Amino acid sequence: MNNYKAYIRFTWVLAVFVFLVILAGSVVRMTQSGMGCPDWPTCFGRWIPPTNASQLPPDFEKYLKLQDIDHTFNVYHTWVEYINRLCTALLGLWMMIHVVWSYKKFFATRRNIFWLSLSFLLLTAFEAWLGKVVVDTNLSVVKITLHMLLALLIAAVAIIIISQLDGAEKIDRKRMKWVANIALVVLLIQIIIGTDVREQIDEISKSFNYQFRNLWIGQLDKVFIIHRSFSWVVAILCVTIMIQSNKIPSLKKQGIFIALLVLCLISIGVIMAYGNIPAVVQPMHILLSSILFISLLYYRLKFK
Repeated sequence: MNNYKAYIRFTWVLAVFVFLVILAGSVVRMTQSGMGCPDWPTCFGRWIPPTNASQLPPDFEKYLKLQDIDHTFNVYHTWVEYINRLCTALLGLWMMIHVVWSYKKFFATRRNIFWLSLSFLLLTAFEAWLGKVVVDTNLSVVKITLHMLLALLIAAVAIIIISQLDGAEKIDRKRMKWVANIALVVLLIQIIIGTDVREQIDEISKSFNYQFRNLWIGQLDKVFIIHRSFSWVVAILCVTIMIQSNKIPSLKKQGIFIALLVLCLISIGVIMAYGNIPAVVQPMHILLSSILFISLLYYRLKFK
């Protein structure tokens, strides 16, 4: 039994680490460090990145010309991007351990858990490959969006595994289940619209050489207005979930947590809209949106 609980705890650790990888990726974007390592899987042709310009390879100029910031070596950008890669590699290593553990523990009795664990690993491998494509295409904005959505899918697999093993009795409340279904779909649409806004911000910020943040919002099209207005639909659904969950003790804390996440996201959205998109707030917006989606999924999985 202890071994069984340890497996679930380890799966939770992996799920949390996925969010850390999402946070690391958003910090890379916030600091414009995406091409800090302009080749993959090495960095300036090295497995351990250089710490000063004297350590650059003889043909370093072919790497620097790929950058879209200042075309010079910036050790800060290089190591921010490299740490992001290390986090992803560590996640992949832990997932390999998870697959072996799943095979030994569940292949003979609950084979679906093993296949979920294997998909967990394969999706992470695909995510790493997509990261290479992002670098090869000099940070194509569409591929960056796919990178983000795939990270959400990876976290979702971990939550599905946990839900199937936690032993909790499923709740038979059709109305609550459908509210959760609608909230999940609406939030996913909101995230996709948000990635469109993010892609526009990427292009606008680049056109201003990552300066004059006070002008960025004014350059956005109507998609930003849709994204801002749609957030209230998400908020209403999540508050409804909180109110309904108060009737069921096992769901009460989850309902409150979901509502608090929405409140934080709206507050951050206001800060971004009226505070000229502070760089430090951008990663929190992405991270909390991801946590809200996975929290809603975990909540939904409580029902029959």
